[in-house]
Amino acid sequence: MPNRTRAQESSNAIERLYIAMRHLFSRGYYKPMGASGETLRNSLLLLRPEIYGSIASDQVELRGLVYVLDRLPAGIEECTYIDLTADEGYKNSQFQVIIPKKRRRNCYRIDVNQMNIEVTRGRSEIYDILTHLTFLYIESHKIRRRVWLQKDRQMLHEWELLEEIVLHNKKISDKEREILLVHLGSILGRSYKEVKEAYADFSEEENPNRFAHIIYWLGKLAIEESHENGQKRTIKFSPDLRDSIGHHIYGDVWATNVKEVLFENNLLDRPIHIISANMHSVMNTLYAPTALPIQAKSSKEFDLFHLLSDDTNEDLRKLVKEHAAKNGLYYIKDNSGTNINVQVIDTAKIEVSLVGFNTTQGDKPVLIVMDYAFGEQAYETMDELLKPYEFNNGKRHLMPVESISIMGKAGILDGGKGDIMIPTAHIFEGTADNYPFKNQLRKRDFEDSDIPVIKGAMISVLGTSLQNKDILQFFHDSTWRVIGLEMEGAHYQKAIQSASKIRGNISKSVKVRYAYYASDNPLQTGSTLASGGLGTTGVEPTYTITNKILKQIFT
Repeated sequence: MPNRTRAQESSNAIERLYIAMRHLFSRGYYKPMGASGETLRNSLLLLRPEIYGSIASDQVELRGLVYVLDRLPAGIEECTYIDLTADEGYKNSQFQVIIPKKRRRNCYRIDVNQMNIEVTRGRSEIYDILTHLTFLYIESHKIRRRVWLQKDRQMLHEWELLEEIVLHNKKISDKEREILLVHLGSILGRSYKEVKEAYADFSEEENPNRFAHIIYWLGKLAIEESHENGQKRTIKFSPDLRDSIGHHIYGDVWATNVKEVLFENNLLDRPIHIISANMHSVMNTLYAPTALPIQAKSSKEFDLFHLLSDDTNEDLRKLVKEHAAKNGLYYIKDNSGTNINVQVIDTAKIEVSLVGFNTTQGDKPVLIVMDYAFGEQAYETMDELLKPYEFNNGKRHLMPVESISIMGKAGILDGGKGDIMIPTAHIFEGTADNYPFKNQLRKRDFEDSDIPVIKGAMISVLGTSLQNKDILQFFHDSTWRVIGLEMEGAHYQKAIQSASKIRGNISKSVKVRYAYYASDNPLQTGSTLASGGLGTTGVEPTYTITNKILKQIFT
């Protein structure tokens, strides 16, 4: 039998992860470091995703730790029990909501031992949480192995000093902090420099020693569950969550809320253009030049948008929002649980020629700008949005959708951060399912820009955190000729094709536009998502793509 390549092994590992997670979800609970979590652990260790860095080594992975804990609720490292729930009313309780720094999900610390995480965005969110937790627990046992001297049946001296600082919440001097960093280096198997950088990444004004607390509690719970009768960390899925997944419960409520706003403002008979994007680029493009005439007059091409992207200019952003609200923008803050906010923009109330667009249309378009979906949630939300609006008397009104535009961030396989990708097809990872389409955005549309543009097929992955260089190199070098990876494209296109070509919910001639800007290059060391965000590098590609989409809508 021929030896399998690393790409084949990685592909099989992803498939096993996917199957194992679905099995554990159906089962209702499992212990990540017990026999029930073995398949997940082994598959993740075999896969060795780039985002988790040195997960397979004896050293504790620090960049991956920062990435993961930014996406999980603060304090989760202290909890033995993790419950994944549907929206079950916790927001009306006395529990304080905890929202992770870089994931929009509501979490609740029930007591010292239990964290509840609300899952309202579908299976992709469950996969995201479970893989991050598996990584976290693998790293915790690395700490346990390094501090528990089994041969001597005693703890490492450095661990005892760490315990004293954490349990007594001890304030330490600068010199004592330097000593602590050295001790943490011994505990983690990392250099002083690496530990110092991680310490700074986790440090908070109210808790400057947060990194020390995280390492201590990860190690402590791993030590406890390694004892013969120790309490094993457990992940449970609530019955309501298990019943709700796959039934579009949140997407239905979300889409109905959007259609109600269209109906109430007499916009259901106007040409509708859906844009999946962020909540600022379309609004700023259409309103900022007239809301901020002085700043706009003195700004070059992207200067105004750089100004609005600066964290210190909240007052300017507020002026744009207030101006937009008076001139045709209806903001729909999500209350459905999807965590997808929406802007409905009536362009009849905007003089678009003042912001650089010429329109030849009779009926002015209505824009529905929806915030980013998450993985499989893209299918649920788009599928529900494209269904007919149902009046109270039972009559149905087809949505007059003329175009759907998807703009987002993606990993690039042949280029660098900030480059633009124009897909010609979306391919589902782990299957041969593929969705070719006619993209109204073309490479030549961007010839007047200095931003590098690449065109080709893109792969929709189960999770960006599960990718490694071997499998991505295969997709790039093989006849698939994949140029990038993201999580929603195939899900969107599946919903669009079924609505337009099979179910007749929207016109067969609906136009689609896809464009992505590169947030990372997972094939390049130091350019993965764990290496940090785009910063201001993302401003120019974001607004360039937004401009091209709007130009096509208005002409």
